[in-house]
Amino acid sequence: MMDINYLKTKIRDIPDFPKKGVVFKDITTLLKDPVALNLAIREMKYRCLGYKIDLIVGIESRGFILGGILAHGLGVGFVPVRKKGKLPAEVIRAAYQLEYGNDHIEMHEDGIVRGQNVLIIDDLLATGGTAAASTKLVESLGGNVVGLGFLIELLFLQGRKKLAGYEVFSLIQYDKE
Repeated sequence: MMDINYLKTKIRDIPDFPKKGVVFKDITTLLKDPVALNLAIREMKYRCLGYKIDLIVGIESRGFILGGILAHGLGVGFVPVRKKGKLPAEVIRAAYQLEYGNDHIEMHEDGIVRGQNVLIIDDLLATGGTAAASTKLVESLGGNVVGLGFLIELLFLQGRKKLAGYEVFSLIQYDKE
């Protein structure tokens, strides 16, 4: 069984980032530690084994890191979801709300083939806006969202409510700021 407390020690809190009142969970300190990174990826991979997955969709930007490693480990493809204006080919777009503002995400129109089973990966589940927008993108292209996985979940923001009806897992939960 994974030692959650060990992984929590590898996550740095950055107060008032990106704006006053927000405590940012910085995983770069976990990513640079090979033991912590391998432990986190191993546990995320273990949690993915129950899903039939054709593709992993990783949400910008830390979802690229975790999702790319998982896609490689599971032998499936990887598709990025990016912020507006970052993808070079034809895209579809969805709006979403963050805990500290609004934004848009995009995916290439040819990123998903109708009927593919997709697991969405990101580093953090906060309010659920980005993840919910990502599910809309996948489904608008005919993909089947089989689940969503996160390294961290901020329980006090209740992001799972926006993902009702989907399978969701997270490794590390925080129940208060």
